Amino acid sequence: MPVGPVIALSHGGGPMPLLDDPGHKSIISSLRNRVPEILRLASPEERPRAIVLVTAHWTAPRGPVISSGAAPPLLYDYYGFPAETYSVRYPAPGAPEVAAQVAAAMRREGLSPELDAARGWDHGVFVPLKLAVPDADVPVVQVSVLASEDPAQHLRMGRALASLRDDNVAIVGSGFASFHNIGLMQSLRGVDRSGLDRGFLAFKAKTDEWNDALTAAATAANATERAARLARWREFPHADMMHPPRGGEHFMPLLVCAGAARDADGAAKAYKDEYMGVDIYTYYWGAPAVTA
Repeated sequence: MPVGPVIALSHGGGPMPLLDDPGHKSIISSLRNRVPEILRLASPEERPRAIVLVTAHWTAPRGPVISSGAAPPLLYDYYGFPAETYSVRYPAPGAPEVAAQVAAAMRREGLSPELDAARGWDHGVFVPLKLAVPDADVPVVQVSVLASEDPAQHLRMGRALASLRDDNVAIVGSGFASFHNIGLMQSLRGVDRSGLDRGFLAFKAKTDEWNDALTAAATAANATERAARLARWREFPHADMMHPPRGGEHFMPLLVCAGAARDADGAAKAYKDEYMGVDIYTYYWGAPAVTA
């Protein structure tokens, strides 16, 4: 049986990718083209039998929580967007049996997971999957991140999920590891980048330094080294600018994915999207390099 791939993708801002927002052109293209290739959706023999998706938009106060419903509803957990974004449908099935496997695997890692049969899928789930898996024909289990933002706990979550990969379950992290600072993101919308605004160029230089450090850690081939380096991500250059303190939930899915990767996967592969003039990286394991 094929081994399920692991991908920590960048999901974009709210429902904007579903609106063909020009500012999301690069991310939309990757979700429609690169992510399906990583997931091997075109191959009936290799496509994943289920997707376990760790979402930045569901934070649990204690142990991880796992959606276990057979047909979860959608949570339109965004505000002030066009009316059509509140009638989006994504009728992929849930996977209660896989959810139970996830919980059992996490208990073996010393975690205290809970199953939630009522929880719906938030936009960290249905927005990227509607573009990447438009036929909604792969069962999905959603997993929360932890309010503690403890790197060790999130890496343990990933190590637990690694066991499901042997049953061709794909592990997807849906976040925005390269950059998620809402105040800065809003201020960037008014910047005239064609005029090479000095403030923006200074900010872009900082995002480049951050991304260089992040990519060096995420692409370490040795799993132990990778975990050790990523566990200290708050020490990377400009980390508190990229993810404000106590606001690192969009980084946590990458930690889980890094924990789910194995030495046998080798170094992570990466691709780059552009968002508001800065580079946004997605990292993946267990799949060949993808093209644009």
